Amino acid sequence: MPMSNTTTLSGNLTRDPEIRYTRDGQANATFGLAVNRRWQPRGSEEWEESTSFFDVVCWRELAENVALSLVKGSRVIVTGRLDQHVWETELGERRSRVEITADEVGASMRFATVEISRTARRTPDQDGVDGPSDPVDVGPVGADA
Repeated sequence: MPMSNTTTLSGNLTRDPEIRYTRDGQANATFGLAVNRRWQPRGSEEWEESTSFFDVVCWRELAENVALSLVKGSRVIVTGRLDQHVWETELGERRSRVEITADEVGASMRFATVEISRTARRTPDQDGVDGPSDPVDVGPVGADA
């Protein structure tokens, strides 16, 4: 039976996406995601809440689109894989961190509306050019569209 390492989370950005580029020009964007959970224990009239915080990493065109589109507080849905990083400090202490490497990031429309615009597809000979082409408006999204 094959193993799967895919997760989907919805939450709010805790900070603006930060974009960087590798030496060979690959875009990399990171942002924090707060995921809130609310539940009511059986037999109780009180609600309980818990918030989990995750670091999300995006690559290539996804990274550029995330950096251009999202800001702190944006509500998003992230699908990706869990990656654990383990290292040792200078004092010999073992540390680890789990982050999500995103395959897809989309705006949540639970409490907001969005306007979609497509970026032109880049060809291999355009890699390294200053970002994607001008966006093309594809019109409104929704039941009335």
